[in-house]
Amino acid sequence: MSDKTKAEIEQKKVNEIKKRAFSNRNVIGSAKRPSQVRKIEGHEGPCEECGAIEWDLDSVRGEVVCQSCGLVVEKDVIDPGAEWVNHGEGPDRSRVGAPPTLTLSDKGLNTSISRSDLMGSRAKIHGISGKALRDWRRRAVIDDRSKTRSSRSRNLVKAMQFIRDRSGLGKQHREQAAAFYRKSAEKGLVTGRSIQGVAAACVYLAAREAGIPRRVEDIAEAFDMEDEMKLKELKRTIRLVSRELGAHRITGPEEYLDKFTSDLGLPPQVLGAANSLWDRVGGSLEWQGKKPSGVAGVIIYKSAQMRGNARTQADVCAVAGVSEVTLRGLLRLLERILEQIGESSFN
Repeated sequence: MSDKTKAEIEQKKVNEIKKRAFSNRNVIGSAKRPSQVRKIEGHEGPCEECGAIEWDLDSVRGEVVCQSCGLVVEKDVIDPGAEWVNHGEGPDRSRVGAPPTLTLSDKGLNTSISRSDLMGSRAKIHGISGKALRDWRRRAVIDDRSKTRSSRSRNLVKAMQFIRDRSGLGKQHREQAAAFYRKSAEKGLVTGRSIQGVAAACVYLAAREAGIPRRVEDIAEAFDMEDEMKLKELKRTIRLVSRELGAHRITGPEEYLDKFTSDLGLPPQVLGAANSLWDRVGGSLEWQGKKPSGVAGVIIYKSAQMRGNARTQADVCAVAGVSEVTLRGLLRLLERILEQIGESSFN
């Protein structure tokens, strides 16, 4: 048998196999290879044209297509994913804004007319004429006023401004202070009191709950409430807000040791000695009722002396916020406690 005859026979066999395969595909319910079965939600049965289960979702065209015969069974499929379309000139295609934040009166969810786009060269770049510029500035003013029509909105705008500008806390703790203020406003604690005072009280409580060393005097200085009457009012407000919101965490002297050591420019050895000293004497009931910052001040004063880095009483008092008379009284108390536990000196 010649090579040509063999080639013809092989070609006939191949054609018969293709013909049988094509005829089987046109029979609905024909046997299917498991590896070829591809189901999509809503299209799990066989194709009406060829009987195959080989569905494919074309996300670009939004169509469900049979891969075997090309039959389109669904059009305009909704894409549940993110829409990455950029309508501006920048490379970022994200269309989402900043996350909500409690430190803004509207939580940052309102849109606003940017003042920077209405000034100088920016307006010229955007093709805004002089008359149109005046109109847009007027619209910006009306837009701002429309957001603060209610007294509660104006209250929150001013309070959040105080918390952002004067708290001196990190973002997370500013959020906590803002949450405290919003709860206080809901409970009616702001009525009859200054916004500045309630905001300062919320900042102090947020710092105290987070274990951040902040004296009431430090908060009063930041919020311009150093006057004696304002300081007393701030302390009363702190007690009221703390009682109503259940923020009853007690500040301990150990929280001030690190800050006072840094403020006095002392080496790390003094801080280690102060922590060790407080571990020895901190369990005494003699410290009850004493100002935590004052106790921390006398611990730092004693530790600095024992480590050869002494600081004057005036320097320590300026950092701790107590008088020299108070410091000397706490020093005598410390010496008495050391005698009681049998330690006349600090190693």
